[in-house]
Amino acid sequence: MILSILFPYVVYWTFLYHLSGLVEICLMHPLDVVKTRFQIQRCATDPNSYKSLVDSFQMIFQMEGLFGFYKGILPPILAETPKRAVKFFTFEQYKKLLGYVSLSPALTFAIAGLGSGLTEAVVVNPFEVVKVGLQANRNTFAEQPSTMGYARQIIKKEGWGLQGLNKGLTATLGRHGVFNMVYFGFYYNVKNMIPVNKDPTLEFLRKFGIGLLSGTIASVINIPFDVAKSRIQGPQPVPGEIKYRTCFKTMATVYQEEGILALYKGLLPKIMRLGPGGAVMLLVYEYTYSWLQENW
Repeated sequence: MILSILFPYVVYWTFLYHLSGLVEICLMHPLDVVKTRFQIQRCATDPNSYKSLVDSFQMIFQMEGLFGFYKGILPPILAETPKRAVKFFTFEQYKKLLGYVSLSPALTFAIAGLGSGLTEAVVVNPFEVVKVGLQANRNTFAEQPSTMGYARQIIKKEGWGLQGLNKGLTATLGRHGVFNMVYFGFYYNVKNMIPVNKDPTLEFLRKFGIGLLSGTIASVINIPFDVAKSRIQGPQPVPGEIKYRTCFKTMATVYQEEGILALYKGLLPKIMRLGPGGAVMLLVYEYTYSWLQENW
């Protein structure tokens, strides 16, 4: 009886989040490819380095074709449903647990976001390793290995551990933990400060604007972890030698060799993706949650 009630609820929830995630990935993945390419390039004098966002799009299109913008798209598609389910489900659970502790609402939202981000990172990291490796490949789309073939190659050569399919885990923990902490903390605290608008359109715009700002600020704050993650999971400068191994040591190396701005490489395409993407994700979650509460 309980299963018959819960089953359509779970199916609907899963389908809606996967559909919204699929649309967001298909539209925004080219920006993710460009972001990764900027983050792994080290030397501006390299003739293959990108000089600007426009230049990167032109070079990828000329050298790799239209499908070059969709390299590594399968791993995020496969990870989308569990990723979003973990993000929002664990956020709600951590929030409930923190209700037993006398914390301010501001701190509760931030800590619950941090917990959800750390949990999410464990789930998505293997997918990220495969995705970054495929995105870094500058061969034409037809010449690069398949997603499953590349994953098998990593497992065969380096295994499942922190040197293989789970390398860069600490950087991924930092990236997702910091992002969700700021993302959820900022969104819910600011939303509670600004009065609800009775007009549905203005209320939608209120939530979208706060969500857009939340995704943008979170992206700016967590990008050093993102750069470290791309360096660790991407190709090393010298084949066969591991230069980028741990999160904070990688950050220190990038800072010492390339300057502070190198820790913010790929910020523009990241904001262009996760600013509006973050707003859409929160709106889909909130409106779906409200609809389910009213109809189940």
